[in-house]
Amino acid sequence: MKKVPRALRLVGCLCCTALVAGPRVAPADEMVIFDHKAELPPDGREFNHACPGYRPADGQGGRGISGGGAVVEGELRPSSDTPTHLALYRAFEAIGGVAHTHSLYATAWAQAQRDIPPLGTTHADHFAGAIPCTRPLKAGEIAAEYEANTGKVIVERLAGCNPLHFPAALVACHRPFAWGLSPEHAVENAAAVERIARLASETIRVEPYPRAIHPALLKKHFLRKHGPNSYYGQDGQTKS
Repeated sequence: MKKVPRALRLVGCLCCTALVAGPRVAPADEMVIFDHKAELPPDGREFNHACPGYRPADGQGGRGISGGGAVVEGELRPSSDTPTHLALYRAFEAIGGVAHTHSLYATAWAQAQRDIPPLGTTHADHFAGAIPCTRPLKAGEIAAEYEANTGKVIVERLAGCNPLHFPAALVACHRPFAWGLSPEHAVENAAAVERIARLASETIRVEPYPRAIHPALLKKHFLRKHGPNSYYGQDGQTKS
């Protein structure tokens, strides 16, 4: 079992719900996802992510959910946000984990319905451009299949983008969702979103109208850590 990433505790993500993808098989509706909700205390608690063949020691929180949304293992009701996560798994075939948080600064940007602009290299280390914010859901989308439509607007906003180059989005008036190659990467990206959101907020306090980072510097910092020609870090480290 993994410890809760220290970065996530430090940025104040007090609650993170991570739905973890099991092995992918075709068609997408046959995949099985195991979800687990982890409340993050001040220090030291283990981050129990469920996966095929594994159950938390306390027997709480592991539910097997089919790609169609049906519970296929476990007795507890799945997270109400399961349809959102399933929409992301179906649309973004490369991802292996999804997380959403209620972190303060990222949620504030979501409530402001604003993309988080790329202002510096800390942002560029994680995202190939602005962290996108979705459009607000329409009344009909809220009234029927709200959680599934939340996933739909994320997928809609990421159209034409590589989801591993933009591993998170803000849902307007709601909160951030993040994803990655694995559950651990999804949680790390959720922490990065909060850190970047806070840094952008503080930058705007110093300079209300900051300039965006130069595109060449943005590209350099992103590609030195991500992609086939990345060279930052140690050999064998998985990017994204």
